[in-house]
Amino acid sequence: MSKTPKIAVQEIQKSPFAGESLSGADIILRVLSEQGVDTVFGYSGGAILPTYDAVFRFNELHADDPARQINLVVPANEQAAGFMAAGYARASGKVGVFMVTSGPGATNAVTPIADCNGDSVPVVLICGQVPRGAIGSDAFQEAPVFNIMSACAKQVFLVTDPDKLEQTLRTAFEVARTGRPGPVVVDVPKDIQNWTGTWQGQGTLAFRGYSDRLRKVAKGAHLDERKRGEFFELLAQSRRPLLYVGGGIITAGATAELRQFAERYRIPVVHTLMGLGTISVKHELGLGMLGMHGAACANYAVEDCDFLIAVGARFDDRVAGGRPHAFAPRARYVAHIDIDEAEINKVKRAHWTHVGDAKDALLSLMEHDAQFEAPSAWVEHIAELKRRYGMNYDRNSELIQPQLVVEKLSEITGGRAIVTTGVGQHQMWAAQFFDFVEPRSFLSSGSMGTMGFGLPAAIGAQIGRPDALVIDIDGDGSMRMNIGDLETATTYGVPVKVLLLNNVGDGMIRQWQRLFYDGRLCVSDKSLHRKDFVMAAQADGFEFAQRVESLAELEGKLRAFVEFAGPAFLEVMIDQNADVFPMVGPGQSYAQMITGPFIPSRDEREAGGTHAVRQAASDMF
Repeated sequence: MSKTPKIAVQEIQKSPFAGESLSGADIILRVLSEQGVDTVFGYSGGAILPTYDAVFRFNELHADDPARQINLVVPANEQAAGFMAAGYARASGKVGVFMVTSGPGATNAVTPIADCNGDSVPVVLICGQVPRGAIGSDAFQEAPVFNIMSACAKQVFLVTDPDKLEQTLRTAFEVARTGRPGPVVVDVPKDIQNWTGTWQGQGTLAFRGYSDRLRKVAKGAHLDERKRGEFFELLAQSRRPLLYVGGGIITAGATAELRQFAERYRIPVVHTLMGLGTISVKHELGLGMLGMHGAACANYAVEDCDFLIAVGARFDDRVAGGRPHAFAPRARYVAHIDIDEAEINKVKRAHWTHVGDAKDALLSLMEHDAQFEAPSAWVEHIAELKRRYGMNYDRNSELIQPQLVVEKLSEITGGRAIVTTGVGQHQMWAAQFFDFVEPRSFLSSGSMGTMGFGLPAAIGAQIGRPDALVIDIDGDGSMRMNIGDLETATTYGVPVKVLLLNNVGDGMIRQWQRLFYDGRLCVSDKSLHRKDFVMAAQADGFEFAQRVESLAELEGKLRAFVEFAGPAFLEVMIDQNADVFPMVGPGQSYAQMITGPFIPSRDEREAGGTHAVRQAASDMF
């Protein structure tokens, strides 16, 4: 939900270098520089070599001005390059850029492109392609990039006319960052990279449909008096209103406006995984994360509300489940604000809707002369939900509980760290027990749920936010996926902190197998694996690489880990039987939520619901 800029600003800004003769590869670098790109993540190969050579020449040309140079970061593989670009974009708010070769380089980039598409992350992928004359001939390292990527990117361009290369690249950045942000792929045949043409210094493609949609959103950004009045008429009928907010709030830079809106009208707030950092759970009106593994108090608030106000959220299946009609069952009215018209009424029917930027919409609503304030009984009810059904775990165990590790880390950092994660139990524990106090501080693969995301994303985030403390909270299963990038961190002196919660297995899979598959731990138990992660980190150049095996040493080593000046690696051997609760099974409503042994449930018959969940367990993944 980014702020919609004015269309084709480049049209009126002509470059002083217009008319200069450049190769296609040099034109690519010139556009990257013009767009403010300071870092490119990527792996080389034959079909993209001309452009990598142009990076060298560009930096040599600007040797006397390091600020103009483009930093080149080479990861262990192309998937990691995409996750680094995503981490950079998520943490900084700028467009991330990565560059790969044709064939396997391009296909390795499919996962991060799909990941960015699902989570609305602005990246541009520049992909080498075989020469135009060889396309369709099954040439060496040829892949149908346009066909493959079209299904999972916001936009894909195959450059066939070299005279449109410059305009295509400029358009790619505009499309990536405007409207609902997303990934854009530019496939550039090698002969076009080697072609020599004239630098125009201005212009974008005539992209009429997309530009018309942007103009429509911009024109309707300010809600008129009638539309605002309709919203507040619904609000006036409410006794239990609830704000349900997602990543669109963070993308739009609207966290301050959201808090102002919530405080003015005394409306409690629940947020999605992507909405972490919008409002602290310590805030009077903040209930925390909702959904499949959301806080019980947040899910119960959804059950109880009579007016649900969705802002920058899309009612995805991890929130609304497979039965949208059972989501917020007591809500007489639903309002939905989103910048993507396709999300309106896609899952949950809304009574009041607005297509537009979240910040503009909230500011516009607050201009209305409305004296509404949620009843004190509702706010008191929310406080009681938080007190009675807040997050908890086994605090008396002699084994290291992962929730305790995350709590201690949050306490040590004051919640002021950028946290990346892989996917699985550790991802949920990080989301549940770290108190995120700032936006763009939780970076995780939400929609795709991609294991291996955490480490490369942390490297990209650290490069995008060099002054920030960046911590990858990871699991041993996810760490194995992209462990090669431990070396990338030390090679480039990126001071990321890698906190590995090791439960010797794929914990989330194992939890489901214990609960719903009679304890048959097929492929999820890694107790026979011989990986020594500390030795691996040391081999890759980590000067701080330690292990925690007892509660007594946990806090001291955590503090030393956080305070270490360079890249640091800390492995914590956690309770292998620790589970993630609460949990809402597939096809189940929040009323059937399993809260586990340490969080009370409003329905003490929850154990009876386990059989129903067992029947649908195969629907989980």
